[in-house]
Amino acid sequence: MLKSYMPVMGPALMAAAALFVAADAADATGQASAAMMNANGESVGSVTLRATPHGTLLHAKLENLPPGAHAFHIHAAGVCEPPFTSSGGHFNPDGKKHGFDSAEGMHAGDMPNIHVPDSGTLEIEVLNTLLKLDATLFDADGAAIVIHDGPDDYVSDPAGAAGPRIACGVITQ
Repeated sequence: MLKSYMPVMGPALMAAAALFVAADAADATGQASAAMMNANGESVGSVTLRATPHGTLLHAKLENLPPGAHAFHIHAAGVCEPPFTSSGGHFNPDGKKHGFDSAEGMHAGDMPNIHVPDSGTLEIEVLNTLLKLDATLFDADGAAIVIHDGPDDYVSDPAGAAGPRIACGVITQ
């Protein structure tokens, strides 16, 4: 008689196995998206994310945004409840300081400001060389894309002094 033995996994081993499976799933798709909403629950566009050999390419099609410069970041939690503070701080898996101009920075979620014309409509592509569509991004609490009311100053830690959050979208596969 043949017997099959299934090893018993403790909680830590089960969690590690789940992360391994999640990493494989994220790497297999190589794509994600975020439906962007304002604080009134109205759509302000979408962002698609695509893995490349050099980082993640974000393609944003945005509308109905106030004209001017706005900070554009990846945030650490995939929760978008107005006023969008529920999305937490910037996505920062390596524990860096904030900002392009910081010698100790930058966060993986730091990206260039967007500049919305008077029409309120903008289509852009941004290559984020530090962002990977992997299990770190798609962990238990997920991640979100956030647009702030003002521009990022690229140095103030922890968030660039960009002001209130005006739009948010949970990143999904």
